[in-house]
Amino acid sequence: MTDAEWAVVRDAMPVPAWLEGRGGQPEGYCHRVMLDAIRYVTDNGIKWRAMPVDFPPWDRVYAFFLRWRDHALVREFHDRLRSKVRENLGRDAEPSAGVIDSQSVKADVVVGADSRGFDGGKLVNGRKRHVVVDTLGLLLGVMVTAADTGDRAAAQVLLRQVADTHHQLELVWADGGYTGGLVEHCLATLALALAIVKRSDDTRGFVVLPKRWIVERFFAHLMRTRRLARDFERRTTSAEAAVYWSMPLLMTRRLARPGPGPG
Repeated sequence: MTDAEWAVVRDAMPVPAWLEGRGGQPEGYCHRVMLDAIRYVTDNGIKWRAMPVDFPPWDRVYAFFLRWRDHALVREFHDRLRSKVRENLGRDAEPSAGVIDSQSVKADVVVGADSRGFDGGKLVNGRKRHVVVDTLGLLLGVMVTAADTGDRAAAQVLLRQVADTHHQLELVWADGGYTGGLVEHCLATLALALAIVKRSDDTRGFVVLPKRWIVERFFAHLMRTRRLARDFERRTTSAEAAVYWSMPLLMTRRLARPGPGPG
């Protein structure tokens, strides 16, 4: 991180318990170095044991990753940065609309049979990332499942989680794979309008569809993060945490970039 990025990140980081007098032992390494190490792993896709000597020992960095994963600190950190990006662009901190979609990715050999499957539509043997993003393409929620999990079944769980976290969310756009009873379920159970953006039957070739291109751009960002080009994580919770670690690479650059304020 640059100094400008660190200035943004420092204000968004969760406060350790020992700094607030709630017990615990002070950490042995600077948080900036730890975050840089995890960002390096995420962006370059290296193994944990291949951590360069410029960073702390790999097992200490991995323990930091696990602690932030298990206590949902990475999501808290991510959500604070997302709110800053939205406010910097003149938007409300909480979104009122979003887009849902899924992405199937190949799984590494370390992924067990209990969390992998075969996506017959995409011909992918691995896992599937179900995501909801706001209209700026910023992540609102992610759930990783086996690739053979249906989009509608996963969407019921994910949309409930997102709706419980983001109370101002009223509208979500989706593709034709989310039709059927899911539309009525969202309206009746979650008070959420699910709008289906369909591709015209007369369309030939590639066409940018309204709203759906936003989540496709989000997936393109994930694929540029080499750790996420394939699923290398043994546990789905680690795979979800890796997605949350990928987005700060984009958001901190936007926040540190000099430019005009809102409007």
